Amino acid sequence: MESKDPLHGITLEKLLTQLVDTYGWDELGYQIRINCFISNPSIQSSLKFLRKTPWARTKVEEFYKDALKKGKLK
Repeated sequence: MESKDPLHGITLEKLLTQLVDTYGWDELGYQIRINCFISNPSIQSSLKFLRKTPWARTKVEEFYKDALKKGKLK
């Protein structure tokens, strides 16, 4: 059975990399007001923060799903 969850099988790193490739750090920091996207952002530091911070991870995942729905992701 096929999963209906758009996040199924996608690692947090892949999700974040896709968002950064599509929007860039500046736009991500603007859209999702999380300090790890605004202050000296990197994939590794953001992953570390998002893995420890459930509310922030949820925000990023929701933004990703929304971008997918709108067909904006590269």
